[in-house]
Amino acid sequence: MNPSASGWIPKFLTLVKKQHITDLVQDEIHFYKGLKNVGFIYGISINTLPNKPLSKLSFTTAEYTKINLFHTLLFTFFIKYPKAQFEEAIDYIINFYKTIDKGKTGFFHKLSLTSSSSDNLERIISARIQESNTISKNKPSSTLTYTLLFLDILAFKKFLNTCNHLKTYTNELESDIINFCFLALKAKSKKEKFDLQIIELLESSSAYLTINNNQSCFRTLNSLLNNSIYNSLEKTYIFDLCCLAVWNDKKLDESEFQFLKQLTQLLQFSENEMKKTLSHLELFSENYSKSLKLFEYSNHLQQFYKNSIATVKLLILRNKNRLIKELKESNELVKLLGQSTLRELSTDEKNKVKEQLLDICKTIPSLTIFLIPGGSLLLPLLIKYIPSLLPSAFHENRINYKKNISK
Repeated sequence: MNPSASGWIPKFLTLVKKQHITDLVQDEIHFYKGLKNVGFIYGISINTLPNKPLSKLSFTTAEYTKINLFHTLLFTFFIKYPKAQFEEAIDYIINFYKTIDKGKTGFFHKLSLTSSSSDNLERIISARIQESNTISKNKPSSTLTYTLLFLDILAFKKFLNTCNHLKTYTNELESDIINFCFLALKAKSKKEKFDLQIIELLESSSAYLTINNNQSCFRTLNSLLNNSIYNSLEKTYIFDLCCLAVWNDKKLDESEFQFLKQLTQLLQFSENEMKKTLSHLELFSENYSKSLKLFEYSNHLQQFYKNSIATVKLLILRNKNRLIKELKESNELVKLLGQSTLRELSTDEKNKVKEQLLDICKTIPSLTIFLIPGGSLLLPLLIKYIPSLLPSAFHENRINYKKNISK
């Protein structure tokens, strides 16, 4: 199964039986804990919930997130309708996303919907993953990791019970959660430059975040909890994200601890539950992510370049064998690439490299991204990862430091 290619949902449904989706856990709280164990709640999925191999491919964080989002939507549906079929679940999920729409301009207009429900849902989930990490309409220079995607699950659960005021519920809960995270960041006694940037961004976006509540500023902790009614799952999710908001420096100072302690009391949790939550976060961070955090800060170009590198790297790895075969048949290209590590290529030689690389991309469907207008700008990224695929003679100037040290 390849979650970045068309047809991954039907393939997933052949690999995971319906009873495996609901029978593996006792209830939604246990399922939530499973999502936390694989990192979905923390916005950095490192595995999938199905306890079985789904592919020989190494999945990216975004691909793991896609699978976990779909799996959790299915779980939520079948808890409500245990006798329903996969086709009904897919139709419900599509209708849910059409209903909430989340106010994103052109969200569904960007999708080229087909007659296949699974194809439509694949496109929707892909678009949802891409749009899920924007915090501000007017100043999208900061991103959330995929942490807010669980909001979709909470909203879908409500959708299955009633469609009344669903968009209002979704927008207000999102606003409240970001408000909680803002207060968690403000509670830090020693704020790093990164924290100050995020706080400034959130403050500048407060009108957008609270417009549905007819407010012009962030609310206090007491105000949030006195004026809203949260169920146990929502409370657990809020507390996990507040812990994550103060976790980027991997330290818990006195003011942060007092904030979390106050939040624990207001949410009617025990201190033991707070300790378990922090211990789980610490253990997950140590085992799987040295940079576990709620927010990332970057400008448009940095984010584009980062995403481009990840995309190109993934495409090369997924098409490694075919790319090696094509390169071996292009002797002149390999020769020029090898010489480029020793000297500056002439303009004609550079054009030859560009033309021959594009010719190779034409033969591999997944690499046709380089053929779209502006795609040639990504060629330097392609060249960057080619050396590791080429014969050892191409690396004749590489120094093996480990070998030298052993001598």
